[in-house]
Amino acid sequence: MNIDKRISRAAVAALGAMASTAIAGGFGIATQSGSGTGNAFAGGAASAEDASTVWYNPAGMALLPGTTNVAGSLQVLRPSFKFQNTASTLPIGSGDGGDGGDWTYIPQGFIAHKLSDKWSVGAAFNTPFGLKTSYDAGWRGQGIALNSELKTFNFNVSTAYKLSDMWSVAAGINYQHVELKFNSQTAIGFVEPNLNDSAVGYNFGAMFHPTERTRVGAHYRTAINYQATGSLTAPALLGGSGGATAGFTTPDSASVSVFHALTPRWDIMGDVTWTGWSHSQRLSVMRPNGAFSGVGLTFNWRDTWRTSLGANFKPNDTWKFRAGVAYDQTPTNDTDRTARLPDQARTWLALGAQMRVSKAGTVDFGYAHEFIKDASVNNVAVPTALRLIGNFSNQVDIFSVQYSHSF
Repeated sequence: MNIDKRISRAAVAALGAMASTAIAGGFGIATQSGSGTGNAFAGGAASAEDASTVWYNPAGMALLPGTTNVAGSLQVLRPSFKFQNTASTLPIGSGDGGDGGDWTYIPQGFIAHKLSDKWSVGAAFNTPFGLKTSYDAGWRGQGIALNSELKTFNFNVSTAYKLSDMWSVAAGINYQHVELKFNSQTAIGFVEPNLNDSAVGYNFGAMFHPTERTRVGAHYRTAINYQATGSLTAPALLGGSGGATAGFTTPDSASVSVFHALTPRWDIMGDVTWTGWSHSQRLSVMRPNGAFSGVGLTFNWRDTWRTSLGANFKPNDTWKFRAGVAYDQTPTNDTDRTARLPDQARTWLALGAQMRVSKAGTVDFGYAHEFIKDASVNNVAVPTALRLIGNFSNQVDIFSVQYSHSF
């Protein structure tokens, strides 16, 4: 399986899943910390509240308390993707596939350490991209999609330098592994590519701290290029089973965030994030000799913006309560949207609480609900002209817990 590098920067992920499900536009995994969930991740590049800043903006390591900070979080997700048939013409299969989503668990870990007053280093272990959809065997859309899974595993090391009391900068390297598998039961047989690869990307950040109460952060993460290899299971009419390759690229992204302490009890924050999904146009499955396997998908994705606002209230030294809202655009369109990823624009509402359990330790709890617009699909089952036509009703619930400690 090979995906045209020029046009599939994000397409592969639409077909797959990480050991989770997509909870941001496209196949992005927005929940990269437990403390950020309650604010809908508003102010992510400027908050610098705990060691998870290593991911959102490593320049924030210069602002963390103590010498060493660690954080571990668990995200529990319950996505729902329910199809409603309207005018499908596929004669094989029946039913609407049940719920394509299921419970998913995402662990993450972060550590930041100050080498001196100027230099800090840190590491993040997380899963930035992925999606999983799984429909009932024998459903009317089995020729379009049965199971789709993309898993990503990321290790990000960064270093930060404190230029002055107002400025810090940072850079990092990401080593990321991807696993892709998706299948369908077509009119001529079972089709399933199964591929994996590892590659390297980079990230850069800056933090501006003009006053004790205000922070502005900016962060950029590069695209990561893959040339995945593996196997393709396919019927004889599509050339039979054999080896496959896939060239694809995850999207780049850029964020600008603001954090401001209005009073000793109230904080407000905001974030704008751009993601470069427009490189996803067409996914073409190829054999090692360069021949087209007959398996392909059209995406025609576009770049997206995510905006969020949040607030904290601290009634005392033990508790902090959080709230946030966000709007996340979808890169998909009504013409090319696939049942493998029935994505649409989503609105987040989030709540959370932090409890200080010791002088150096805090526990965060967060909940967010994603209200997702109905997603229409009109997919053709290759090599026929028969179609899956209908609408998906989608939503996601997110539960987070995180423990953070400063030494």
